[in-house]
Amino acid sequence: MKSFRLVWANLRRKKVRTTLTIGSFLVAFFLFGLLAAVRMGFRGGAGAAGADRLNVINKVSLILPLPFSYRDRLLQLTGVKAVTHATWFGGVYQNERNFFPQIAVDKDTWFDVYADYTLSPEARAAFLRDRQACVVGRSLADRFGFKVGDRLPLRGTIWPGNWEFNVAGIYVGSRPDTDTSGMYFRSDYLEEQRAFGKSTVGWYVVQLSDPNDGVRVSKAIDGLFSNSPFETLTQTEKAFAASFVKQMGNVELLIMSIGSVVFLTLLLVTGNTMAISVRERYGELAVLKTVGFSDFRVLRLILAEALLIAGQGGFIGLVLAKAVIPDLSRALPMLGVLYVSPLTFGLGFVLALVVGTAAGLLPAVGAMRLRVVDALRRV
Repeated sequence: MKSFRLVWANLRRKKVRTTLTIGSFLVAFFLFGLLAAVRMGFRGGAGAAGADRLNVINKVSLILPLPFSYRDRLLQLTGVKAVTHATWFGGVYQNERNFFPQIAVDKDTWFDVYADYTLSPEARAAFLRDRQACVVGRSLADRFGFKVGDRLPLRGTIWPGNWEFNVAGIYVGSRPDTDTSGMYFRSDYLEEQRAFGKSTVGWYVVQLSDPNDGVRVSKAIDGLFSNSPFETLTQTEKAFAASFVKQMGNVELLIMSIGSVVFLTLLLVTGNTMAISVRERYGELAVLKTVGFSDFRVLRLILAEALLIAGQGGFIGLVLAKAVIPDLSRALPMLGVLYVSPLTFGLGFVLALVVGTAAGLLPAVGAMRLRVVDALRRV
């Protein structure tokens, strides 16, 4: 307790410098929280991918369709539990800046295969009942204020024209990293209204009976349609999601590189400030040793100051990052789900303590080795 009072008194003696040093840690770990959330946003789709799902796309390109007749042939394969399908719509809501995914799906099977999308029984019934029905994710509904019963107009780009949808429900995620920024509507409505591409789908999703059987089933699917006009490429859902991440890989690298440089620069400046603080107190440290403080106790005092500064700054920075992430997620919907997980928060706080220890270790060792005569000579 006496040592803590001494540490606290030393920190309060030069309040401006202590505040600025804590502020440096705050900014650094606020940035750490944002970068961790953005990284998770880039890779969230891959991280949240189902282990028991395979995605079947056209071997040439994802933008090329597959025949609807493939569904029944896929269902006949050993190891396949269920099959659903989806087609990218690519409409515009009000203006091009309001981007969000719009996907036409099989009304009967999509939410069974994707059980991590939670939809109320009433919303599911409304979705099945109304041909123009759609469901929107919770984050998308919060972003635009969509409510059940709203009319949602879209301007088609791939299939031109004005399209109207009725919001039948709002789905939520069963996990924090589940993407709820999309809109799903019925593929039979798309099939009925579109002028071209009839009897085709964008891709199939195959649910496996055994998640460990993915390699065999993937080879069986691609072998089944080899040498056909529509050859397939079957991937795990994680690989399928990662293919979208690769399209933005350079952006992710740029953000992470710039952020990391700023983060490390702030920490180096902080370490230098703490070293200067110790050097200014060599005379006082010599007096402490003269009155009976051991070398090891002086070491602990300096490290305690560093840990207290780093812990306060790191904790406050991470809390602020966690607080602003929801607003950032709404402002940048193309990044998907952004959040600071408890694991990220814990790792960030531990990292703050580690960095604080590293920043204070050299000054603390120097103070521990300080000879009383040499220190007093400098005064």
